[in-house]
Amino acid sequence: QVQLLESGGGSVQAGGSLRLSCVGSEETFRSYCLGWFRQVPGREREAVATLYTLRRDDTYYANSVKGRFTISRDKAKNTLYLQMNALKPEDTAMYYCSAGSTGSYRMCVDTPDQSNFRTWGQGTQVTVSS
Repeated sequence: QVQLLESGGGSVQAGGSLRLSCVGSEETFRSYCLGWFRQVPGREREAVATLYTLRRDDTYYANSVKGRFTISRDKAKNTLYLQMNALKPEDTAMYYCSAGSTGSYRMCVDTPDQSNFRTWGQGTQVTVSS
């Protein structure tokens, strides 16, 4: 049973924009922590942005995407977004959305801990050409 479904990936030139979407069940989106991760073949998956729903939707951003990416959610649509602007070739990766299983602020925002994230989508590919 698919609980999260990403869309919006594609191929763009450097400097372009994409908006990723992640649709899930109402139960999944009751999670206190929602996030976007990415992975390049041969490298570890990394946290890109997270959102803590218990506290004013506090957010975390990886240093490499600060000022360019924005995470947000639409509660009515059970949808998580990642707006990506000023894309760079190094942003090329498979992007996954995920929902956390605990209410830990530390594991969600301070230092996103992937062990906290138990529900994953199948991913959407983003390719940025120079």
